[in-house]
Amino acid sequence: MLLLLTAVVAITAGGGRAATAAGCEGGGFTVLGLSGDQTTSVPAAGLPATFLVKGRYVEFTVVSNSFGILDYTFTGAPNALDMTGGKRTVAFASKTPDHRGLVLTGAVSVELAGESLVLSRTGPGLSMKLQANDCAKGGLFQMEPSRADGTATQVTHILGDGVFFFDNPNFRAREGDVVAFKDTTITVTPRINFANDISSKFVGRDSPQVATRVLQGCVNTVPAPRHPGGTATVDHCGGVSVWNIAPGGRLGAVFGDDATEVAPPSKPCTHQCQAQDQVRGQAVVLGFPFPVPDASRLKPRFPG
Repeated sequence: MLLLLTAVVAITAGGGRAATAAGCEGGGFTVLGLSGDQTTSVPAAGLPATFLVKGRYVEFTVVSNSFGILDYTFTGAPNALDMTGGKRTVAFASKTPDHRGLVLTGAVSVELAGESLVLSRTGPGLSMKLQANDCAKGGLFQMEPSRADGTATQVTHILGDGVFFFDNPNFRAREGDVVAFKDTTITVTPRINFANDISSKFVGRDSPQVATRVLQGCVNTVPAPRHPGGTATVDHCGGVSVWNIAPGGRLGAVFGDDATEVAPPSKPCTHQCQAQDQVRGQAVVLGFPFPVPDASRLKPRFPG
């Protein structure tokens, strides 16, 4: 059975073109010489070893034979919802899947629609999907690996220089509280985010679906005022996270308010996905302190 590993950049839903989402005005990607709304494929013979996906607000490089990602970057282009303060910001230095010897060899399928892009490619026993939006607040980014042998794929996220993971103090201060979510309620639990020391609005988080984080032995004691003794133990490094993605799962990232809202995990989505299931305005946003207190920053940056 041939499975598909697809690189997907988020697509707006519906039979017709949806209105441009806030923060995505003028957005749209150029990839492999293609731009504008279209669905096509690029033959394997014409592919370079890496290729740039370039948008107004977001750009990144794709490794052709693995669909790994290099230098996922916010350009800092002007927008009312810009998170970077106009500064070019590399959020992720790399997002690297370990295909354990398998490679992507087929043509690259490309779907462009407004600010959204879908890329996909297959190889013997392997498929890969990526989703992304060209938006000032990031929108959606997802990586979806699939293997014919039905086993998990390990993916390593390495943050860009100056970007760090932290245990969000705003969530610790409300840990255990029950807050409104849509027409029901949800309990506040701890939250791992990432930020930097340059842009007061820049914040994100890993967004797993049917994926499990691999502990790396970066054990931290962080402030947790609602725990006995006022602290909690967290095993998470400051500059890297590693995930095992189960069959049917995917791993992405969300940014801005989506990264600090109190909401359940995103539902599985493989096509025409919307960031955070469109819960904006229906969830409590706790935000984060800037600058992030040193006691809440996770260390060391990489495992020993």
